[in-house]
Amino acid sequence: MDDIPLSALFGLLFALLACSAFFSGSETGLMTINRYRVKTRAQKGDRGAKLAHDLLQRPDRLIGAILLGSNFVNTLAASVATLIGLRLFPGETGIAVATGVLTLLLLIFGEVTPKTLAALHPERVGIPAAYVLWPLLRLMYPLVWGVTLIGNGILRLLGVSQEDAAQHSLSTEELRTVVAEAGAMIPQRHQKMLLSILDLEKVTVEDIMVPRNEIVGIDISEPWPAVREAIINSEHTRIPVFDGSIDNLKGVVHLRRVVRLAAENQLDVQSLLALAREPYFIPEGTPLNQQLLNFQNQKRRIGFVVDEYGDIQGLVTIEDILEEVIGEFTSDPATRIKNVYADPDGSYRVSGSVTIRSLNKNLGWKLPTDGPKTVNGLLLEKLEHLPQPGAKVEVAGYRFEITEMRANAVKSTRIWPPQTPLPSTAHKAA
Repeated sequence: MDDIPLSALFGLLFALLACSAFFSGSETGLMTINRYRVKTRAQKGDRGAKLAHDLLQRPDRLIGAILLGSNFVNTLAASVATLIGLRLFPGETGIAVATGVLTLLLLIFGEVTPKTLAALHPERVGIPAAYVLWPLLRLMYPLVWGVTLIGNGILRLLGVSQEDAAQHSLSTEELRTVVAEAGAMIPQRHQKMLLSILDLEKVTVEDIMVPRNEIVGIDISEPWPAVREAIINSEHTRIPVFDGSIDNLKGVVHLRRVVRLAAENQLDVQSLLALAREPYFIPEGTPLNQQLLNFQNQKRRIGFVVDEYGDIQGLVTIEDILEEVIGEFTSDPATRIKNVYADPDGSYRVSGSVTIRSLNKNLGWKLPTDGPKTVNGLLLEKLEHLPQPGAKVEVAGYRFEITEMRANAVKSTRIWPPQTPLPSTAHKAA
């Protein structure tokens, strides 16, 4: 090869360095590329993305093809560099110089630079590289197949499954991180909605239900004029119908059907019961994401939460679950929660039936949620006895003063969030 011009050898060496850079960059680019984004682009008809997506379905073969090409190019580059070294510096000096210079060139131009570029811009490097790697993989398929067969055999001996390693599903927490870090790609309100959907599996029906003592319904044991008045003044479209107590639930009636009979003066207790649909019961502890599907499958919009003994604990509607996703329809935090009123001194007047979760979510508080679901339950658990009005207690830095008791339950209380001035010192529960 002494007749080959030195300039041609230098040109061949630079070409081989460029090929080495291509293989190094394409490996990093395709391995770090966002596979979900590539799949989306492929579904939209992007040919480069489709080729990249197909290559990534078998990463073992892709890596095999890249490494075969890279090793071949680097070995050939070492031979060319040795020839150049012997031409310039005869003897062992030329070999040493060629080895040192080639190592430096491969490190800078064949490894560090292309891999850094590919890591910073994987799509700009990986997708164009797929146009070259796809036919190259087909051309070297027998050799690649043999190499990957041996490699996968060794992996199986080590207990590693290539099929399991190819799965790229996201966990709930990983998906939450993806949504939170989406930045300007997803509007902030949409981010909140997506995160709220992910939170549905952590929230149960007890967290959002209307407690049984606050369920508004029609008691057919009362005189008919009172029943008729309750129907006329109702603010709800669907009303529970019971006889004497919510435990003796007869069904749920839709006011639209009742109004028609009332207008024709044909409405009485029997016709009202005939219009009532049988009640739908929900076991306590049901996650909201599952209950949303249950409402859809059962074609229901309202259900009654029951405990392990079958006793009704509260009422949940599909609107309550949807509000967990899209939020309330008011923007003022002081009016966002029913039975919660903000006072000028920074304190809040709160009904005992308000849920801890609603306070935390809408006011940004951090009250404990791993125990009782309501303010009443939280206070009774901390005090361990039925308190009198005026009793004070501190929970997680929040100071409570009970203002009204009714039927062995906390009817209302005043809450001072942490660092809010308090007129008097609150007693801290043990």
